[in-house]
Amino acid sequence: MLSFIDTHAHLDGVEFEADRDEVVLRAREAGVQAIFIPAIDLPSVRSVMTVCASYPHYAYPMIGLHPEEVKADWRDVLRQMEGFLLASLRGTTMADGMPLQRPIAIGEVGLDYYWSREFEHEQLEAFEEQVKWSIQTRLPLMIHCRKAQNELVRILKHYEADLPGGVFHCFTGNEHEAEELLQFDRFVLGIGGVLTFKKSHLPEVLPSVVPLSRIVLETDAPYMAPVPQRGKRNESAYVAFVLKKIAECYTVSEEEVGRVTNENVRRVFDVSFEPRP
Repeated sequence: MLSFIDTHAHLDGVEFEADRDEVVLRAREAGVQAIFIPAIDLPSVRSVMTVCASYPHYAYPMIGLHPEEVKADWRDVLRQMEGFLLASLRGTTMADGMPLQRPIAIGEVGLDYYWSREFEHEQLEAFEEQVKWSIQTRLPLMIHCRKAQNELVRILKHYEADLPGGVFHCFTGNEHEAEELLQFDRFVLGIGGVLTFKKSHLPEVLPSVVPLSRIVLETDAPYMAPVPQRGKRNESAYVAFVLKKIAECYTVSEEEVGRVTNENVRRVFDVSFEPRP
């Protein structure tokens, strides 16, 4: 059976509270072999860990502070997040019974100046601090970037030799932006539902400058559902529509896209997947 991995879904979100088990079942039936779930703030560390504990060897956690959640108290938030990160890497059980699984990445982290630059400098400092976490733990980065690629690249270049790798999540840029990000040779681009949108330029950009060996699949569920599900709540099963569109763009089989993108995931993330039943 065709299998693939959703490298970015907010399965812990309130949007899935009523039918999370059914969402996971549909993902499994669609061929999704694993789902990677990023934290975005301090409360979500708990919700991500709880959801991942409910679906062992299928849902995998990430720990990080999303740039839009960086506020004046970011230093204290990161201090507490780092405590959870280190405890999970040690295999420590939290005193309050919070389940901890070993995270597979530092994320969702990055820079976002789309709506506001109010906390511009705080975002820069918070991102750089979490880049250092990645280097120290050897966990890859799951990076969110919007309207801040120049600043992002500047920070990453400073640490380029030591970075273990990662994903530039939700890539929607042009040829130049793709080439600039791909200079970080241990990183890949996360491609999701935007690829299928009618006005998207990604069907031309990707095959022109991005090798298939530098792509991983994602949904960013519950956001940005792909065509033909656009306008609905996104979910991991819909990553199959992204895979199908990539196969069309690169004029290869869907099986080839699944095989190569799965290999890309294994190259970036230190995760051993159990065989599908």
